[in-house]
Amino acid sequence: MLIVQKFGGTSVGDLDRISSVATRVAKTKKEGNDVIVVVSAMSGETNKLVGYAEHFSSNPARAEMDMLLSSGERVTASLLSIALNELGYPATSMTGRKAGILTDSLHTKARIEEIDPSVMKDSLKEGKIIVVAGFQGVNENGDVTTLGRGGSDLSAVAIAGAVGADLCEIYTDVSGIYTTDPRIEPKAKKLDKISYEEMLELASLGAKVLQNRSVELAKKLNVNLVTRTSFSDEAGTLITKEENIMEKPLVSGIALDKNQARISLMGVADRPGIASEVFTKLANSDVNVDMIIQNKAHDGTTNIDFTVPLSDLNDAKEVVAVFFKNNDISTESYNDKICKVSIVGVGMKSHAGVAAKAFSTLASQNININMISTSEIKLSMIIDEQYAQLAVRSLHDAYELDK
Repeated sequence: MLIVQKFGGTSVGDLDRISSVATRVAKTKKEGNDVIVVVSAMSGETNKLVGYAEHFSSNPARAEMDMLLSSGERVTASLLSIALNELGYPATSMTGRKAGILTDSLHTKARIEEIDPSVMKDSLKEGKIIVVAGFQGVNENGDVTTLGRGGSDLSAVAIAGAVGADLCEIYTDVSGIYTTDPRIEPKAKKLDKISYEEMLELASLGAKVLQNRSVELAKKLNVNLVTRTSFSDEAGTLITKEENIMEKPLVSGIALDKNQARISLMGVADRPGIASEVFTKLANSDVNVDMIIQNKAHDGTTNIDFTVPLSDLNDAKEVVAVFFKNNDISTESYNDKICKVSIVGVGMKSHAGVAAKAFSTLASQNININMISTSEIKLSMIIDEQYAQLAVRSLHDAYELDK
């Protein structure tokens, strides 16, 4: 088998942990597999480098930040390669450039455009373990770029697709994907398998194990993805095509997102195009709108409620202020004490009554639902933040996810 293994910052957090990773990678090689390893910077290293830059400038050039930040992964890659060679397993470290990762030119948030795997394939033919510095590539001008948050996961998935790997293992400090956050519900169970679609929904709804960009790419490239812990030999969770999962559960997981704010616009001028104007200006300000409700009032105006990430609230307020100043809105209000609780499962496609059970479960706990959004495999509800953990535990019990 050809296996791509990615180790995050916690897994390579110090020299002892890099040594442990080397032992794990060597074991995989000894079992007869070809191995490509993708590594992050050692935990805390990226923040330290950012601090160095901020010592000289409050707004350093993005291209220079890419040069600086990409060094963290190169340090880890070379150290792991040295450790593997010392164990008697020939290894070679590669930058994103040498691994053939070509990106666009959006510094600090670059996107991978293509990968030329020829150098990696040549090294594999020589029997070597390849250790790639994650999170980075080069643009068409040869400038170093970085891929933004979750960039090393992206590197691993893209490389797995480019070389036709049988499996891409993402090693973190958690042992897989759970039915919900075990810190909220101790009875949460680790899932053996989950579909790309379900994982995408969970990732976008607040589950922190994987970035949705990585899952999207795995689905596009048909890469079997496993997330597991680097601190034990416990089996992880396989993320794969829906048809590879024999028994599709009704509900796979409950997600909680506290990074939510609700904006209510009352007395909005009821004229054609007003909603378009509001949401176009929000989009132009990079405000990500989630749920929307519009109701016509009795006085000929309309009311619009919508949610945005809490981090976008101030930008949204600036947009709303323009419409208020132009008398397009009579009143506005903001609520940042809300959260979004969501139910996800491919089994929802073919079973009735999932939403009814959710509504009755929350009602039995006297939890009021403020807004609702649905898709084929998801039901999301906005509730008051004070009921967040109670809602998660109640829904987890209602769908018997601990069974």
